[in-house]
Amino acid sequence: MYEVTIIKSFSAAHLLSEIGGKCEELHGHNFKVEVTVGATELNSEGILIDFRLLKIWLKEILDQMDHQHLNDLPFFKEKNPSSENVACFIYKKMQDKVAVSGVKMLRVKVWESESAAVTYRGD
Repeated sequence: MYEVTIIKSFSAAHLLSEIGGKCEELHGHNFKVEVTVGATELNSEGILIDFRLLKIWLKEILDQMDHQHLNDLPFFKEKNPSSENVACFIYKKMQDKVAVSGVKMLRVKVWESESAAVTYRGD
């Protein structure tokens, strides 16, 4: 299996309800996002997928969240905008985009700090 990973970042604010502690107050993060796709075969050009294409798709998704209050976005109206749910949101949006390319979404990793990250691998 071949894997390709791209990394981009965005900044956003959120608050997490009903978990206790300081995170229930409005605060922000400089999130780092890793998206990994894979397949068992390379395309006719000898690559899995063009990095540039993945970066364009991820930028389109992250632009929806960049410098936003995540709690105000439709996807997070009924759920906490935790790093876990942010990773799930990005995964689902990327999955829709990569489906046409012949590669499979493998995982999304979201770092909310240098020492704390979550990974979502799909259903």
